[in-house]
Formats: sequence, C-alpha cells, structure tokens
Amino acid sequence: IAMMTTQTGGLVTATLGWLGAILTCALPIWRVMTYMGSGMAAAQMVYEGLWMNCISESTGQMQCKAYNSMLEVTPEVQGSRAMVLTSLFTAFFAFFIALLGTECTRRMDDNDKKNRFSGVAGALFVAAGIVLLVPVSWIATTILNNYNPMGVDNMRRELGAAIYIGWISSALEILGGGILCYLGTQSQQDPYSKKYNVVKTCGPVGYAMKEYM
Repeated sequence: IAMMTTQTGGLVTATLGWLGAILTCALPIWRVMTYMGSGMAAAQMVYEGLWMNCISESTGQMQCKAYNSMLEVTPEVQGSRAMVLTSLFTAFFAFFIALLGTECTRRMDDNDKKNRFSGVAGALFVAAGIVLLVPVSWIATTILNNYNPMGVDNMRRELGAAIYIGWISSALEILGGGILCYLGTQSQQDPYSKKYNVVKTCGPVGYAMKEYM
C-alpha cells in the first residue's frame, strides 16, 4: 500500500508539472515590456510569448496578435518553441506509460513489468522537465541581461509569469519522474512468501510422510 501511494504521488506530481508546462507554452507572458509615459507612469505594456504578443493600453484595453512569420521572433524564441513542444510530447508519452506501471491498473498482472514501465515513464518525465528548463532559463537569462530598471529608452523589461510557471513545472516533472524512476528499480518481492523444504520421513505405520519446514 505504501508503495502504491508513493507511486501515485509521483505520477500526480509529474502530471501537474506536465499541465503547468502546457500552460507555460500557451501563455503570452514570457517577457513583459513596460513603456513609461510622463511622470514614470506606465503608458503601455507589451506581453510576449512563444506564439503571440499582447499590448495593454493604460485605458485597460488589450489586443493580442499571433506571430505571422518566423522572421518576427528572435532565435531564442524559435529554439524555445521546439524544446517546449518536445518536452510536452515527451511528458505526454510518459503519462500513458506511467498508467501502465501504476499498481491500481489491471492491464498487467506482472509487478516486475509494472515497475519497468514506471521506471521508463519516470525517466521520460525527468527528460521532459530538463528539456523544459532549458528554454525557460534561456529566455530568462536573455531578459535579465537586457534588464534596465532606469528605462533609458523609456522601456522596462521584466520576466513574465510564464517563466516562473515554467520553472515550477520543470521542478515538478523532475521530482515526480525521479520518484517513478526510484520505484521502478525496486523489486516486487512478497515479504510474506516462505520457502518450504521437503523432508521425507516415515510415519508410525511405515508410510512416507512429507514435512514442510
């Protein structure tokens, strides 16, 4: 029961990381740029993501527009798209493989095979978390290197919420995948199994008897 609970906890943790990775991919708030107006008040805010950007006016109106061409995005965004999608598909396959490895499934009766499936799923989740961590940290580093709090060009660049969600999601995938990998290496031996040795003796009337020790 304890192993089943741990296995389920690892799968839930990794799955939450996967769902967070989907949110990270979809949200257009990887990079936030604030254009300062008179009196250092925010006149316009631009949110940039992997697939679109949004412009928020000081009046409260927001307009979003998808990128129409690859030429509109920077090389790090192009590379991040590929790595994030790779992470999502890897976690997708890991999720279904992990279902085959859970103790509660009835698709397989062999516990050793279930453990092997859990180990493979865990390794894929860990790989997905690492692949997600790379683009998130890459874009975050680019933003921080260009960070200018004084806003010489009347523009302040900051990290968006998607960056933080990506970091948390990556950590959850790696943690949950690590738990599944650990459980996948554990042998499923019945602690209550007993080995019996057969000893032949003769009974009172001369018949052979078997004693189990």
